Amino acid sequence: MSSIVFRRFGEELNAFLGRNVVVATGDGKEYSGQLVGVDEKLSIVLDKVAGAGPNVFKVAVNGGNVREIRLTDRPFDYRALGERLNRVFPGLVSVREDIGAIIVMEKIKVTDKGVTEGSGLAAEKVRSIFDDYLREAKR
Repeated sequence: MSSIVFRRFGEELNAFLGRNVVVATGDGKEYSGQLVGVDEKLSIVLDKVAGAGPNVFKVAVNGGNVREIRLTDRPFDYRALGERLNRVFPGLVSVREDIGAIIVMEKIKVTDKGVTEGSGLAAEKVRSIFDDYLREAKR
């Protein structure tokens, strides 16, 4: 059981990579920036960091000093997009939140960045649905 829980924790934490976070440390400091690195001991690297002083653009924090990591970006809703894709490709859509992707027809991969694998008419349709979904989500 503990290995499953640890793996799930790692998957959730990896979903923070590339996103804006606020890191609170044990000594009461807070840093905000883009999480670009994390290891199994929760040592982290932030890019475009604020809170570390002037002329500091990147910071690494030892995992033993990390008290809390807060995600400040809204997470991508894979299920909602998956439901929309499933209306057009019924039974051919697999939402894989564990890897941060949706697989359509076992050959088209969609992430929060768009269609990252696949080509052809079906991939173009998926790209169109993705673009429409993003436009509506921004409203």
